[in-house]
Amino acid sequence: MGLFSFTQEIAMDLGTANTIIITNGKIVVDEPSVVALDRRTDKMIAVGEKAKLMHEKTHENIRTIRPLRDGVIADFYACEQMMRGLIKLVNTRSRLFSPSLRMVIGVPSGSTEVELRAVRDSAEHAGGRDVYLIFEPMAAAIGIGIDVEAPEGNMIVDIGGGSTEIAVISLGGIVSNNSIRIAGDDLTTDIQEYMSRQHNVKVSERMAERIKINVGAALTELGEDAPEDYIVHGPNRITALPMEVPVCYQEVAHCLEKSISKIETAILNALENTPPELYADIVHNGIYLAGGGALLRGLDKRLTDKINIPFHIAEDPLHAVAKGTGVALKNVDRFSFLMR
Repeated sequence: MGLFSFTQEIAMDLGTANTIIITNGKIVVDEPSVVALDRRTDKMIAVGEKAKLMHEKTHENIRTIRPLRDGVIADFYACEQMMRGLIKLVNTRSRLFSPSLRMVIGVPSGSTEVELRAVRDSAEHAGGRDVYLIFEPMAAAIGIGIDVEAPEGNMIVDIGGGSTEIAVISLGGIVSNNSIRIAGDDLTTDIQEYMSRQHNVKVSERMAERIKINVGAALTELGEDAPEDYIVHGPNRITALPMEVPVCYQEVAHCLEKSISKIETAILNALENTPPELYADIVHNGIYLAGGGALLRGLDKRLTDKINIPFHIAEDPLHAVAKGTGVALKNVDRFSFLMR
């Protein structure tokens, strides 16, 4: 890539929680999907990790925004600013002029035409000239290393920040899919509500996320792998005095029960709509879990016991979609399932 390279190719996993950009087969940007804007001028102050550190700690002149909610763009202007900011992080070297971009972007499989249009428009405004879209479960399957063009059924459950994508893939297409708006963010909200109701302590979204990462679990019995209790500091909801509450994984498993049951039901619905031949392949190959939600302790065991099909956690669940998008970028001309 010299001074005169006219086209730059980037693959982007535009997620509700994190945005990952791959160029030349390498992950060059892996930042939270947060942007900080100046309230008066609407100029971008920070993006990614820097903006996340400001989240919930700002004064009235700064607003931090998560432009994507439930896997869908909720704030166009902020999303465009965030994409520009993150793309700038890729091009750290100075150039005479910015190159035109060829982009492949992962989108939720349950997206409507309007939502797809929104992603495409945001990408074009951020400098994309050739923009291709790929459904996230398809990208996750490629990232895990599944041959998506083979005549055999594979099932992917991609639990992201804003939506859970469940898809059966065969012959380079999605045969049956189910996309529900229950995912990592909802689990975080469940924890916030539980702490407030059960322990009378106010916790922020970021604190609830830390609880989820440290003691989040889908089973009340983890045996050897049980994490240590996590100490939560926060104000009492009634007296506003400081409190210190230890939280154990069993409590968290109880409070996440409802949301995880909904994910289970969605997986069963997708299996119900799967043709019998492909169903047989899925029972034989197992079901693959990707996305940040796959890291919830005991989730694979819980689903395996409930559905009687083995669940495998992808090798690098957080980056599966991004890696698949990177592979799709290299094969833009060959893959028929990319949407222009």
